[in-house]
Amino acid sequence: MTVTLISSASKEVRIGYDLPFVIIGERINPTGRKILAEEMKQGDYSRVESDALAQVAAGAQMLDVNAGIPLADEPAILAEAIRVVQAATDVPLSIDSSIVAALEAGLSVYEGKALVNSVTGEEERLEQVLPLVAQHGAAVVAISNDETGISEDPDVRFEVAKKIVERAADYGIPRCDVVVDPLVMPIGAINSSGKQVMHLVRRLREELKVNTTCGASNVSFGLPNRNGINSAFLTMAIAAGMTSAITSPLHAEVMQAVLGANVMMGNDPHCANWIRKYREPAAEGEEPGRGRRSRRRRNI
Repeated sequence: MTVTLISSASKEVRIGYDLPFVIIGERINPTGRKILAEEMKQGDYSRVESDALAQVAAGAQMLDVNAGIPLADEPAILAEAIRVVQAATDVPLSIDSSIVAALEAGLSVYEGKALVNSVTGEEERLEQVLPLVAQHGAAVVAISNDETGISEDPDVRFEVAKKIVERAADYGIPRCDVVVDPLVMPIGAINSSGKQVMHLVRRLREELKVNTTCGASNVSFGLPNRNGINSAFLTMAIAAGMTSAITSPLHAEVMQAVLGANVMMGNDPHCANWIRKYREPAAEGEEPGRGRRSRRRRNI
């Protein structure tokens, strides 16, 4: 089994096929959040801190931290956001930026082994990001597109992922430290995108033997009841072999789908996590676990 280890200063998260699915909280991202973007730009990280705490309380095992704000000093803002989040919570982080200088700034202040989000198959990007990942002993998200763009053919995307894994090895980055993003496209625009991802995730697991992640909410873009689509997608993706996702843990139906999928895949021994989350509390004066069943027996 391929296991990817990500850590903070005091906590380790393991991503793997026979392990519980890892939720990477997506909320610390100013894209589309004007208030958060302005606050971060002005040096106010109170919302960053509260978002971090809320996501961990809701069940996120990791957090993605992004500071992509136009016309702002992204390296400085990302570094400070990482400091704030690591002071507030002990979960490991995904350092998320398309700017190499920002990734470098984030890695320079990070305590632990980070997940770098991300590298693509473009030659320039490979040559810039992979040495940085190797230098800091980090893991990296490999996005399966290159100079030609995003192919609708999942087998082409597989070849891009294979190329990134091989190039990472040239820099001393082991296969277990490359987490492939197969690229989830909006199913409302590309009706076959769900099947494409499932096909690709199976190949990535069986042939390339890498762990996988994605921006799960992309699949439902433009559709009503997005959480319903996201929940169905995650359940099926987990069955196909996906091992983590960047998504919001604040939606109860999404977390229920993930926890239920862990049960069905045998990755929640004795259903302990499910029971802990959903069992009904005992009524006052009753022993835990005896209330409803005992009452039914007495009424027979």
